[in-house]
Amino acid sequence: MNELSKDSATRLEVGEEAEGQRIDNFLLRLAKGVPKSHVYRILRSGEVRVNKGRVAADYRLKCGDIVRVPPVRISASADNKPPAPAREFDVVFEDDAVIVLDKPAGVAVHGGSGISFGVIEQLRRARPEARLLELAHRLDRETSGLLIVAKKRSALTRLHDMFRDGGISKRYLALVKGRWRNTLQHVRLPLHKYLTEDGERRVSVSEDGKQAHSIVRLVARWENFSLVEVELKTGRTHQIRVHLAHLGFPLAGDDKYGDFALNKDLQKSGLKRMFLHAAKLSLPHPLTGAAIDLEAPLPPELKGFLARLDANEKRDHGQAF
Repeated sequence: MNELSKDSATRLEVGEEAEGQRIDNFLLRLAKGVPKSHVYRILRSGEVRVNKGRVAADYRLKCGDIVRVPPVRISASADNKPPAPAREFDVVFEDDAVIVLDKPAGVAVHGGSGISFGVIEQLRRARPEARLLELAHRLDRETSGLLIVAKKRSALTRLHDMFRDGGISKRYLALVKGRWRNTLQHVRLPLHKYLTEDGERRVSVSEDGKQAHSIVRLVARWENFSLVEVELKTGRTHQIRVHLAHLGFPLAGDDKYGDFALNKDLQKSGLKRMFLHAAKLSLPHPLTGAAIDLEAPLPPELKGFLARLDANEKRDHGQAF
């Protein structure tokens, strides 16, 4: 629900959920459907006041601040946009500061780029009483597994710091084409983001890219496939997918960097998604510092596919899948 009026100024008291947030981000979240340029214009002009005084866009709100926002007009498209359907997701951990969900594959974490809504919009719809629900990080749409949502601004800020500084251990399970040989391998390959001619986001290994570090551990191996655990030391876009594909081990079912002919065969064999699962998270609690160690088991469709690999291997005595 939008809390701003198009007819008169609105005064809002800042609660704990917004403490520490920049005023520009506070307004952008509040004024969905209002052009970003307009939000910054009313900040520059002094029409937005905090405790009756002008503030810059980078002012960080304090609990108890009174924010005055001038009348704003929400675009018709924003007003008419249907709300996201309410949905609860499997909860692995929850307290008053964070929720850790087991996200299913095929669901985006948030709306945008042609997607009307994602996990966070559905969760907010299902929990209208929640004062704050914000993503602490991202998972690709086709990746399943552990996803952290903050319930307090202070927890969100601390989680962002920990992700940036490497204070959170993230481990994924991935099935790749080929026979991975090394029990443990450090992959340090810089990654560069770019857009295709169609405007789609892609990533490639490039000397001009940003540092990216993955640690790959062999879990199981078949004639033509390997199950590996990948620990992320950095959190670059599509890092696991690009690192492994660049080394000649594309992820099974990956529609961007994978083996497309193989993917078609895998779909016929029952694997209808990318085999990448955020399986483990270890972190200190963002507010208390207590150790949190979480796991999400492989979804049934991935576990079932591994069982079929085992069965085929036994039946064919090591012949190609």
